[in-house]
Amino acid sequence: MALARTWSVALFGVDGVPVEIEADVGVGTVKTQLLGLPDAALHESKDRVKAAVRNSGHDWPSQRVTLGLSPATLPKNGSGYDLAIACVVLAAAKAIPGERLADTVLLGELALDGRVRAVRGVLPALLAARRSGLTEAVVPVDALSEAALVDGMTVHGATTLADVLAWLAGEGTLRHTTPPAAAPPPDGPDLADVIGQPEARWALEVAAAGGHHILLTGPPGTGKTMLAQRLAGLLPPLSPAEALGVTAVHSIAGLLSPETPLVATPPFVSLHHSTSTVALIGGGAGMAKPGAMSRAHRGVLFLDEAREFGTAKLEALRTALEEGEVRLARRDGIARYPARFQLVMATNPCPCAPPKDIDCVCLPAARRRYQSKLSGPLLDRVDLRVVMRPLTAMSNAEITSPEPTSTVRERVHKARTRATERWASHGWLTNAEVPGPALRRDYALPRHTTSVLDRALTTGALTGRGADRCLRVTWNVI
Repeated sequence: MALARTWSVALFGVDGVPVEIEADVGVGTVKTQLLGLPDAALHESKDRVKAAVRNSGHDWPSQRVTLGLSPATLPKNGSGYDLAIACVVLAAAKAIPGERLADTVLLGELALDGRVRAVRGVLPALLAARRSGLTEAVVPVDALSEAALVDGMTVHGATTLADVLAWLAGEGTLRHTTPPAAAPPPDGPDLADVIGQPEARWALEVAAAGGHHILLTGPPGTGKTMLAQRLAGLLPPLSPAEALGVTAVHSIAGLLSPETPLVATPPFVSLHHSTSTVALIGGGAGMAKPGAMSRAHRGVLFLDEAREFGTAKLEALRTALEEGEVRLARRDGIARYPARFQLVMATNPCPCAPPKDIDCVCLPAARRRYQSKLSGPLLDRVDLRVVMRPLTAMSNAEITSPEPTSTVRERVHKARTRATERWASHGWLTNAEVPGPALRRDYALPRHTTSVLDRALTTGALTGRGADRCLRVTWNVI
């Protein structure tokens, strides 16, 4: 009886669990048995791996092969275990040395001819492996630049199974790479392109400075979409920790490219109103995949024509807006994805949407029904609401040129720096993250400055959450 073991990683959301893969080759009926709750794709790996081994110049053992994936009660999904299974079986059969396998993580899908194909989630998988004390990994060469982002691990890139087997036998080398430098942010649309709208421009700057959600309401063609597209350009670059968190989500979603594996700038995700609820929040069979809310983590999520999205999709935003996280319960477990984004919604004031409000031909009931598509609880989580001005001849003939993005970005960066220093002892990064009790108890403003809020609370014009929202916005402008 011969036994060998190595490591791979099972992903649940952005959280990874190291999986120990053991292979036993011994007497008995010629059969390959896979234990440890594998899904259909992993069950099929037995045939893929056998073909890859034969086409790499080795023989599959002509004995009973038992593969155990531990923890056995943890569901295993996907084809990323192929490379580890092939190597550990050959090590158990004494075809290759197995000493290096015991402390090495192997990730990759195998083609029938032995090529090592890329898989999703390499970055979060290696981060989980590093937390468990593993220091060496073999990944597909296409994912090598992504894997190199993980400090404290020796990462090798493999093109074929034969290359990995030669490396394990000490007869060859695998590719290495250095961590890629962050690419300079691309030049996005400039705020100077927006005509007029001084109040909306000011609100956009305040939203960027404090990390607030914003609703833009106005007739078509007034610049709502243009303003939303320019918000991401006002945000500061991501910190190294934030960049890794965002990149991990994009890795699981399969959105990374070998040329730019690190997402160092705030992402901008724009959705059409026909987007499904699963595409918005995440989902799928087995273990849920990240949706648009998680892909916009630390960036901007833009909903154009927000009132056309439908109640179910809009209400699905509420928990993420409050907690900054999406939790998806599925058959194989609960996947947790970060979703601390800035929400920007743009909408018309009524169904007919005339250039000027006085020209509206909608019946009062139709107007109320249209406006009620954005519920009170959802709007209670939106910090800033702006009514856009209709464009006029004066808007097109401004005396001074509009400020460009670079000028406004400098003020936003200074405001964010002050906020980070102010809340550093608590771990909050922006004013929008500060909980209401802390604002009222530990950082209470003078009584005379909050008298308007007190009257609004007394009359019922403002909820407690709305009052906290006003206090958060206030910290950006005092």
